[in-house]
Amino acid sequence: MRDKGTMRLLVCGGAGFIGSNFIHFLIEHQPEVAIVCYDELTYAGNLASLGTCLQHPHFEFVRGDINNAELLRHILQRCSIDHVINFAAETHVDRSIFQPLSFVDTNVHGTATILETLREVWTDPQAHRLVQVSTDEVFGSLGPHGSFDENSAYRPNSPYSASKAAADHLVDAYHTTYGLNTVVTHCTNNYGPYQYPEKLIPYMILAALEDRPLPIYGDGQNVRDWIHVKDHCSGVWAALTRGSTGRHYAFGSGCERTNLELVTLLCWLLDQKLGRSAEQATSRLMTFIQDRPGHDRRYALNPSRARTELGWEPVVDFEPGLTTTVRWYLEHREWWQPILERKAKLHFYHQ
Repeated sequence: MRDKGTMRLLVCGGAGFIGSNFIHFLIEHQPEVAIVCYDELTYAGNLASLGTCLQHPHFEFVRGDINNAELLRHILQRCSIDHVINFAAETHVDRSIFQPLSFVDTNVHGTATILETLREVWTDPQAHRLVQVSTDEVFGSLGPHGSFDENSAYRPNSPYSASKAAADHLVDAYHTTYGLNTVVTHCTNNYGPYQYPEKLIPYMILAALEDRPLPIYGDGQNVRDWIHVKDHCSGVWAALTRGSTGRHYAFGSGCERTNLELVTLLCWLLDQKLGRSAEQATSRLMTFIQDRPGHDRRYALNPSRARTELGWEPVVDFEPGLTTTVRWYLEHREWWQPILERKAKLHFYHQ
């Protein structure tokens, strides 16, 4: 799998949206890194998202659950893993409202299993690093002004964000108590290729292609800061290689949009790409529905620490990035069509 002296990286959740994009990022920008992709392939995990990475000489795939301590221990020892990045998580807020215990099992217990296994296997913890990939949602909801940073208090409002907050606290506790070399990253809303179509942007694109309603929660004025997944991936790599142990790093782009603004822009882009007339404009499908419980009004992150300490900057502007994303979904039906045919867990907007 690797040459002696190569960095050996275990990517948990590597067949998911952000994890698979991170592996593509590594193979493009850090091809000498040896990658073990560890993923249970639950409903949102997809080997098709890894594409040609599967044939890369420095890549290995292992199907496994992060709650399986025995398998994790075996992989860490057999592959002499240097560092671990944990993308593995249940992430869809809507699903967490209906199935909260699955989020506790994966996000809390799974992270605890990783931590305890690393504590057992890594006899020199400072020679290794765990990067825990978290979210901006642990900080709760913002008012109309300002932004969260790494010193903001945790105030999670959904079962999803509460489970991620608990995982972050465990990571910090293992750093403080056992000296584990850890970094926690927080990021705003991601978009880009290979995103499972329960999430807002791919859901709207694929619903529009099938002339299905485009559901918008409440008044559509909830605000999110959107960052292209490539920029997030470069931030995670910077946190792994340049971050200080025990630190948290926030990645945001400053591209804030209301949900209504975002869906309106998506409708316009689809009309341009598909040549739809005014009578068939995609916006006719927009439908306001009852707001979800505990819907945070606004998220935004201040990335000053990441800029100063990691030298990180987002490089993908929002509208060109969104245009490229729309084009990707239009051109990759072979990726998403099997998901729609399975009718897999895409129904939560209508509950």
